[in-house]
Amino acid sequence: MRVVFMGTPEFAVPSLRALLDAGYDVVGAFAQPDRPVGRGHKLAACPVKRLALERGVPVYQFERIRGEEGLACLRALAPDIVVTAAFGQILSQALLDVPKMGTVNVHASLLPAYRGAAPINWCILNGETKTGVTTMLTDAGVDTGDMLLQRETEIGALETAAELSARLSQLGAELLVETLKGYVAGEIAPIRQDERLASRQPMLKKEMGRIDWTKSAGQIACQARGLDPWPSAYTDYAGGALKIYRARPVEGAGEAGTVLRASAKEGLFVACGDGVLEILEMQAPGGKRMNARAYLAGKKIEPGTKFGEGM
Repeated sequence: MRVVFMGTPEFAVPSLRALLDAGYDVVGAFAQPDRPVGRGHKLAACPVKRLALERGVPVYQFERIRGEEGLACLRALAPDIVVTAAFGQILSQALLDVPKMGTVNVHASLLPAYRGAAPINWCILNGETKTGVTTMLTDAGVDTGDMLLQRETEIGALETAAELSARLSQLGAELLVETLKGYVAGEIAPIRQDERLASRQPMLKKEMGRIDWTKSAGQIACQARGLDPWPSAYTDYAGGALKIYRARPVEGAGEAGTVLRASAKEGLFVACGDGVLEILEMQAPGGKRMNARAYLAGKKIEPGTKFGEGM
């Protein structure tokens, strides 16, 4: 069976690796074009491209795969099935018509909930305690196709979006191999999504990172964990942005945004509109990401300091 894979970021790598390790004939991998990174703005290959080249899989990159050139390329590969995982482009009906057995997508939510581009982040931002992965048949909509298999998992109380993404990528890869085996054998019946349960969240924006300390400690903790690694939750401090990656709500009260306690022994606690936030992992202006207590072992933040009062 000829398989074409489409994916771009680290989330998609385990799925491609699982296909190759399972012995599938991956005749080509489509990925987003190389992008400039770092201060030097040098072009860098995405994770899927790097793995594909390492394993001898031809790589194809189109700024817009929906164009005639992308369509012709896919047709020339003559795939029996296409597999996608966080590819980053919407496939046209003409592309979907190419593979004989359709296109199977690995989506990081329990569909029909959390359709769209950032399901992992939004699950945490919205305070969900469980999520999962879904394999589905792609149609012309956005994550609206018939479902094949699902696997559920709990979200850790302190788990960040980056950590959850790594877990779900592995879970999705395992589910993908199981799905293809059953689907090709005719043992898995596609299930139509219930539109009454559908939800779709918007793409993440940089401005979502600014912390409003009048919100509850629980909301801000979800914001910090859900926006790791980008755009990250931040607050104004010492003429710059103090980024918060991991935090948890605790009992207490005080003026919103005010540091209540700050020491290497106790930790860093900030009053919110409802409750108190214990900051566990942070990055001070001009510093590196680190444990809050480790930071306080070398630097002081005075109790009474007010976060968020302008830069």
